[in-house]
Amino acid sequence: MNFKVPRGTQDILPDASWKWQRIEKIARSICDVYNYKEIRTPIFEQTELFQRTVGDTTDIVQKEMYTFTDRGDRSMTLRPEGTAPVVRSFVENKMFGYADQPVKLYYTGPMFRYERQQAGRYRQFVQFGVEAIGSDDPAIDAEVIELAMTIYKRSGLSDVKLVLNSLGDKESRTAHRDALVAHFSPNIEEFCSDCQNRLEKNPLRILDCKVDREHPLMKAAPSLADFLNEESSAYFEKVKHYLDLAGIEYEYDPNLVRGLDYYNHTAFEIMSTSKGFGAITTLCGGGRYNGLTEEIGGPAAPGIGFALSIERLLLALEAEDKAWTDEPSLDVYLVTLGDQARAKGFELLGKLRENGLRSEMDYMNRKIKAQMKSADRLQANYVVVIGEEEVLENVVQLKDMTAGQQKKVSIDELFDELK
Repeated sequence: MNFKVPRGTQDILPDASWKWQRIEKIARSICDVYNYKEIRTPIFEQTELFQRTVGDTTDIVQKEMYTFTDRGDRSMTLRPEGTAPVVRSFVENKMFGYADQPVKLYYTGPMFRYERQQAGRYRQFVQFGVEAIGSDDPAIDAEVIELAMTIYKRSGLSDVKLVLNSLGDKESRTAHRDALVAHFSPNIEEFCSDCQNRLEKNPLRILDCKVDREHPLMKAAPSLADFLNEESSAYFEKVKHYLDLAGIEYEYDPNLVRGLDYYNHTAFEIMSTSKGFGAITTLCGGGRYNGLTEEIGGPAAPGIGFALSIERLLLALEAEDKAWTDEPSLDVYLVTLGDQARAKGFELLGKLRENGLRSEMDYMNRKIKAQMKSADRLQANYVVVIGEEEVLENVVQLKDMTAGQQKKVSIDELFDELK
């Protein structure tokens, strides 16, 4: 039987995995500068956690979750997104009691959604996300957005844009909800079954429908911007002011609706504007989620965060013709000739690695010419050649592959020479 990778997943092979590591390194280093600490949560959680937070009217909960019953007859779900598990951990571990607030966290890892595979969209995908929980200061909204933009900038992307909207507070959303119900109700039978189910539960989700997006009532639907109360409008203006202070350009889109129920106030997406990127332009999405901690049994702790797709970041680099090709090179490759030299080379290999040098040697008993070719393929900066004569003299032949120069060096002086 021939086994293949499950549909909607992919193997990240060694010639590509270093790119993923570089993105993670860039993102982690930026989070460190912004004083965000890493949190790691389980890959699966209680199903009800996502039903209560993401929303039982969303496509994620209704159609896309990988849910199973464990041996204790409990319903569990592979995490489809990262915010709910982080907030659950925040509440469970009483991080709201920390002296330093807000609690600033980041995470990275696989998420799971059963959806149609296409470019940049998989059933198992990797997200890097940030959450700042405990503050309702508009400045923290701007900081989180700035952090996301910095990751893309540091990765080398330039064809990106920030799109911004306000979803308002509970009062504003309730007024808008009532207007949407009144708008869609007379003709709701013309919409898909999902939209019909959402009419009473969460009519805002109708605006995010992919099936009925061209329906005339969609364009004529009441805008949330017309229902923002004074407090919500003032909050949004402060967020934009802080973004202006940070020198971050943005576009205001009153129709931007995030696909998760827990969002309120600030909502944003970062999109690729590169012509070669494809139909799905969103690279990153996020927003504020005041009230989420109370939803899962904790005290009030307003929060904001984002999640970005590593797969799509790599695709965006390719679309801009900025795909990374400078795979980390090998520091030293050992070429050995004869059994004694091989033993000495193996001993030396361990010492090279102890000194932090990326080192390799031949394990295929190849001739010297084939070993040199292997060193060349691995882009070794230096080649150390050891033969029987070198073993007796306690020396090696050190070749600088960049300069093309070779000289005899004492093994005792080799590390100083390499440094």
